[in-house]
Amino acid sequence: MDLVLRDALVVDGTGEPSYRADVAVDGGRIAEIHPEGSPGPRPTAARTVDADGLALSPGFIDMHAHSDLALLRDPDHSAKAAQGVTLEVLGQDGLSYAPADDRTLAEVRRSITGWNGDGSDIDFDWRTVGGYLDRLDHNFGGQGVAVNAAYLIPQGTVRMYAVGWDDRPATDAELARMKELVDQGMREGAVGMSSGLTYTPGMYADDAELTELCRVVARHGGYYCPHHRSYGAGALEAYEEMVRLTRHAGCALHLAHATMNFGVNKGRAPDLLALLDGALAAGADISLDTYPYTPGCTTLVAMLPSWASEGGPESVLARLGEPSSAERIRHHLEVLGSDGCHGVPIEWDTIEISGVSAPHLAEYVGRTVEESARLRGEEPWATARRLLSEDRLGTTILQHVGHEENVREIMRHPVHTGGSDGILQGDKPHPRAYGTFPQYLGHYARELGVLSLEECVAHLTSRPAARLRLADRGLVREGYRADLVLFDPETVAAGSTFERPRTLPVGIPHVLIDGRFVIEDGKRTSVLAGRAVRGAGAAAGAA
Repeated sequence: MDLVLRDALVVDGTGEPSYRADVAVDGGRIAEIHPEGSPGPRPTAARTVDADGLALSPGFIDMHAHSDLALLRDPDHSAKAAQGVTLEVLGQDGLSYAPADDRTLAEVRRSITGWNGDGSDIDFDWRTVGGYLDRLDHNFGGQGVAVNAAYLIPQGTVRMYAVGWDDRPATDAELARMKELVDQGMREGAVGMSSGLTYTPGMYADDAELTELCRVVARHGGYYCPHHRSYGAGALEAYEEMVRLTRHAGCALHLAHATMNFGVNKGRAPDLLALLDGALAAGADISLDTYPYTPGCTTLVAMLPSWASEGGPESVLARLGEPSSAERIRHHLEVLGSDGCHGVPIEWDTIEISGVSAPHLAEYVGRTVEESARLRGEEPWATARRLLSEDRLGTTILQHVGHEENVREIMRHPVHTGGSDGILQGDKPHPRAYGTFPQYLGHYARELGVLSLEECVAHLTSRPAARLRLADRGLVREGYRADLVLFDPETVAAGSTFERPRTLPVGIPHVLIDGRFVIEDGKRTSVLAGRAVRGAGAAAGAA
């Protein structure tokens, strides 16, 4: 054998009770599991790691990641590797970098600068989903990337490509083109399709259009992952819409960062869970992910009403510069409740600036818009408008609108999985980018007992693997890939905080991908074992 992990507490991902065992790895796979007290000789190997006092689990799967460019620019990527993440799902919220033509690529780069940077340090040598996945496989001189990655086709980018930025129904020809793009992306290895239905231009799609695209996804065995139309006023109706739409399309549904936020939804998690339980009982195929924190994170421009973004980023900037249009935007934000802010009038004291693209605006980072406005002696909208204009829409925010009781209720649900929604850009990113998985294990499982250790690990491993239809990941089982994490269940904890968000976790000494150490004795190795994990449609398309 290549490696034996000796005397580990195996938390195998099933949710069943943990047990002590030796686990042998050979050729990148789990070759033997020898439980304590079993007859026969214990496995031996070229190398043995003493795992006494450590839990051994499958690698964690981040079901909602924004590392689309970070994986290409950063060979270290300790933000995720040090948490025990061995697989990330990219292409989230309907906006990413494939499929695209030159025009679309330029526009989407501009649109999500706040998520991933402007990409000026990236060679965008792909235009298709398959090209992007190939780039992951062969990045850094052919070595690969830090962790494995799967990809969702971004519906907003697809609409940008085929329709543009117009707020109107797609023509028959445009819909046919979008279906072709989704079909091609699924054949090339995507695991499903995402939407950002509070982001433009994806939000301009009506249910009939989305249903047609979901039917294509379903034919390839994929799933639909919507950031739905509201997490605030009308949140429950927005969830109902997604359940109804995917049932009609015959498509599996995975609800992205499934929260119930803002004052109107305090204590309403049971309403959401009752809706899901009813759909599951009726035969729906549904799962969801959440992050274990109350604040959200997005871009400041995402708060604007959708009509203000019609035409694309340059049109937004033009409207911000025109006094009457800017006043109309303010009225929608502060009085009516814009669709970008989930139908709730914006509360500027909940909007904390977490990152800016323009260095001269750094003084705003770490303060709420209301606080910065007070220091400047002006109204909050004047401050927000200046930031949007001078930062060319690149400002990221933390939005402090969540409820702890909702977070705990939702994470207990049997179809729940973990997703960081981690934006790695900005001077003060959300700590979830560096802390989601140890936060689950340390704070919510060990300290609060919201989940048992075994159940918590199942939420972070086998359940997402099942949603991704991965036949050989997500469990500590003989024959499975040796994507493994060794952690101390007594000390594992998130190091990241809102004050120091880039602090790495503690209590996770070893992380392996395909049997190779990417974290060893608590330190990042030089190993680049990550590859693209292609969906079931890729095999069907090649057959």
